[in-house]
Amino acid sequence: MGHVQPTVGVFDLFTVGIGPSSSHTVGPMKAAAAFAASLDEHGVIDRVAKVHVEIFGSLAATGAGHGTFTAVLLGLTGARSDEITPDEYTARLDEITRTGAVELDGRHPVPCRIEDFVLRPLTVHPRHPNALSFTAVDAAGDGLLAQTYFSVGGGFIVREGDDPSPASARPQTSPLPFRSGAELLAVCDRTGLTVSEVMRENERARRPDDEIRTGLHRIWDVMESSVRSSIERAGVLPGGLGVRRRAGEWATRLDVEDPDHDGEHWQQRVNLIALAVNEENASGGRVVTAPTNGAAGIVPAVLYYALHYTPAARSGGEGVREDIVERFLLAAAAIGTLYKANASISGAEVGCQGEVGSASSMAAAGLAEILDGSPRQVENAAEIAMEHNLGLTCDPIGGLVQVPCIERNAIAAAKAINAAQMALWGNGEHRVSLDQVIATMRDTGADMSNKYKETALGGLAVNVVEC
Repeated sequence: MGHVQPTVGVFDLFTVGIGPSSSHTVGPMKAAAAFAASLDEHGVIDRVAKVHVEIFGSLAATGAGHGTFTAVLLGLTGARSDEITPDEYTARLDEITRTGAVELDGRHPVPCRIEDFVLRPLTVHPRHPNALSFTAVDAAGDGLLAQTYFSVGGGFIVREGDDPSPASARPQTSPLPFRSGAELLAVCDRTGLTVSEVMRENERARRPDDEIRTGLHRIWDVMESSVRSSIERAGVLPGGLGVRRRAGEWATRLDVEDPDHDGEHWQQRVNLIALAVNEENASGGRVVTAPTNGAAGIVPAVLYYALHYTPAARSGGEGVREDIVERFLLAAAAIGTLYKANASISGAEVGCQGEVGSASSMAAAGLAEILDGSPRQVENAAEIAMEHNLGLTCDPIGGLVQVPCIERNAIAAAKAINAAQMALWGNGEHRVSLDQVIATMRDTGADMSNKYKETALGGLAVNVVEC
């Protein structure tokens, strides 16, 4: 008999969205769309004459570089981050800029410009630093509806006054529930299942097997398409920093130096995948939050390694590739749910340890699963990866998800691979548990100065002169 509890599933953690940030682009777009839908639900949308937008904390501080303000405009029109293409994004934004108006929920035009947004970068809401408020008024200036939302990382949003669980995490019946690493291991011990198998069993409470398989392979397909799109681009990334795109040049060089995917070049291949995905993200392209956009390159880079450089991949046979993709993503998601439930995946809340650190931990677990690690070795791999990302700050130069974010994904992918290999050389017994390291990450984030939490007010953001 399963227990009913708030759960986060694999398709909550891995979602398709547009760059450059899940918390600063995807989340605000969802929040704005939710507000527009609420106007319709309350029966007042046709009476709205204007929408006032107020943006706080990290969203206000780095919103220009993260695409927050344009995302809000598009969200008010009802745009969905998992459906809108980059070309549609640009076309709709051009129309809003030209007219100075948005069509609320796609049907009721009202004047709305970024210049009218009220920005409060130094005001940090006690519930979460990523806060934004919407107020709709009628022609007489009387309020019709006001709502505040929080973008809590990974594209998840919470409306003020609602249950603190993520908006997409409704109570579900989980046949094998777990809320900690210790509980996950206990489930594995009791059932004899692997970490990925436990996660699959819980997903079956949400959707049928064929839908799970299709969804997992769609995630990998989008990751691969992000790489392909990125390596076709050249020049510099948008935003004014003049950061040069490298993925295309690196891919061309590897095609010459490593045409057969020789094991000697695995590091360069992993670097390429991580950089390509994050360059695509920095360009506002389509990526998979894994678990966030800023850390979107780590899981695909390590999964690429699993598909090309592991004994399972070399064994060949029909369905091997499909099996690797499914097991990897399910095991990674199982670990990701622990960070979401017990700490945070928001850079604005706990620094980059919550984004890149979580992703590295998830990827390490996924790889350990593919290397046929025991549940304790998988948990150990996740622990090792996070332990060596503790204290990682989020201080993007110019508020752009470029420096140090892009290279940081490649470094963290290599950490994940090393963590998995170290765990497989052990027997699963280790001094520090995953639960302890997650608690430490949470506490470290709480103690971290706000200037190191996605505000561009400290670290590299102030010590490197923008050109």
